[in-house]
Amino acid sequence: MARLKIVYYPKPVLLTVGKPVEEFDESLKKLIEDMFETMYQAQGVGLAAPQVAVSKRLFVMDCSGGEDQLQKIALINPEIIHVEGEQIGDEGCLSFPGLYQKVQRNLRTIVRYQDINGEFQELDGENLTARCVLHETDHCDGIVFLDRMTILKREMAKRKIKKLQKTGKWE
Repeated sequence: MARLKIVYYPKPVLLTVGKPVEEFDESLKKLIEDMFETMYQAQGVGLAAPQVAVSKRLFVMDCSGGEDQLQKIALINPEIIHVEGEQIGDEGCLSFPGLYQKVQRNLRTIVRYQDINGEFQELDGENLTARCVLHETDHCDGIVFLDRMTILKREMAKRKIKKLQKTGKWE
């Protein structure tokens, strides 16, 4: 059983800019541990704090799905410092269960962040790693992947969500 509850769109916490993390203490380490457990339980590759109703600028990711410990990483106070290239691919989101859409993202990104001890680091990622970093950083900025779709796709997705809400399959 996952320790944290993933909130679904359109909860206000998903549409609000997260506050910077200032305390690098045991409660932060516990939150990150719980976020990883929740992400793995939901079979995701990334999970941002706003998705578990915590309005903070941090996310966890593991593009290997738990296969490679080196890819298990927590990014605190992320700041995108470089992007290049372009990729278009299917994207999903744990706060939009069952909804997948083609989304255009950068092919490569460099993000500066703080680690669990507050030390500054940089991550240079391509392909799925870049997509995940950009998607989760968007969550920290109050942006959801609906905002990255074409207007037509966004309206179709919103109609699908409304139908699911009426049937009780969307919280």
